[in-house]
Amino acid sequence: MENNLSSSALSPTSGSAEKQIFSVSQLNRRARQLLETHLSLLWVDGEVSNLSRPASGHWYFTLKDDKAQIRCAMFRNRNQKVKFKLESGQQILIRGRVGLYENRGDYQLIAEHIEPAGLGELQRRFEQLKEKLAEQGLFDATRKKELPSFPRHLGIITSPTGAAVRDILHVLKRRFPLLPVTIYPCAVQGNGSVAEIVTAVQKANQHGECDLLIVSRGGGSIEDLWSFNEEAVARAIAASKIPIICGVGHETDTTIADFVADARAPTPSAAAELASPDGDELLQNLQAYDNWFHQRAKLALYNAAQQLNGLRKRLRHPSDIINTHSQHLDHLEIRLHKAMERCLHHLEIRLQQLQTRHQAQTPQLRLSQLVLQVSHLEERLSAAIEKTLTDKRQGMSSALALLQAVSPLNTLERGYAIVQNKHGHVISHIADAHENDKVAVTLIDGVLHCLVEEAVQATNQTPPNKH
Repeated sequence: MENNLSSSALSPTSGSAEKQIFSVSQLNRRARQLLETHLSLLWVDGEVSNLSRPASGHWYFTLKDDKAQIRCAMFRNRNQKVKFKLESGQQILIRGRVGLYENRGDYQLIAEHIEPAGLGELQRRFEQLKEKLAEQGLFDATRKKELPSFPRHLGIITSPTGAAVRDILHVLKRRFPLLPVTIYPCAVQGNGSVAEIVTAVQKANQHGECDLLIVSRGGGSIEDLWSFNEEAVARAIAASKIPIICGVGHETDTTIADFVADARAPTPSAAAELASPDGDELLQNLQAYDNWFHQRAKLALYNAAQQLNGLRKRLRHPSDIINTHSQHLDHLEIRLHKAMERCLHHLEIRLQQLQTRHQAQTPQLRLSQLVLQVSHLEERLSAAIEKTLTDKRQGMSSALALLQAVSPLNTLERGYAIVQNKHGHVISHIADAHENDKVAVTLIDGVLHCLVEEAVQATNQTPPNKH
């Protein structure tokens, strides 16, 4: 650093080569350069005191802890980006550069960014809870309920004295003043606010009179909005059976409740617009429908009038219609008489035919015919019977002659006999009889019971083979 300083800047004012003497401005400049070089951008934590806001727009204050303090400056182009109101006594975190105000020789910290102390920890907790609830599906679009197009009753969960409820009611009065509204009061920041918000959501669900809810509050720091980053509030919103619109803070503010709610609005006023139909638009639509119905009615009346005129032209006088029908009846009467005459003529012809057939089919005539037929049949029957008897007699005589020719009795008359053993079997061979067998000998006029004493076989005959 010293080597980069020019010889003119380091030359002693007395011109002596033995002593190195600096002017005050040279010393302060060299000290500033040393500080800015060796202590570049850094973070410092401390408490604000002696805050001053001059007309220039710059901020000047002292940052201190329990052992030391340092002057700080934050210029207008930087402090305009601060999202919270800086006040004495606040614990803040500064990102800046260490410098030296040369005119007074004051050692100071030039702030480029300020945030409340503990903001990093809150942000970390915010991200952890967001990741946890996202993994559990509380942010999924599939579980979010659809908002009613025309809510019957709107519930507002917010502080009854805050600006948010006034903004919501103002928008509702402008857009749709007919919408009934119930306010469920609760604290929206500070101790106990989380429990009150959860209780208000549960109470609205228990009452069941509302079909849409708005959970809302105005803008503020992350600490002010932190109640809507608590897990209990998020789970109460997720468990609600009534659709919920979350309108917390300003457009740039985002809370866990925004992710869990069924719909997010950037501001309380935007939540009211999202929850309510536009009365002016509805009125315009109704006017358009009214005009359309009037036009349709006029057209229908015109068409009906045209149809009526056409029918009036086609309409005939009743006497003309009566005359036409009377003439038609006369023609029908003439046709009826002719039809009846034809029918009677046909019936007369048919009657004559039946009478002729009846005369030809009288009982006396029919009986005479049947008597003749019976007599003829009797003659035929007698002839047939006589012929049949004659034929039967002749057949029987022939059969009797044949029977006598082959009858065993005729054989017995010639001196033959029939020999049977005790079983009634005919004995026709010697081999069929044995000594002492009892046999029956049938003759022409009776039966002899004999006992076989001896069986003698003829010498000129060979016994038959029984097999």
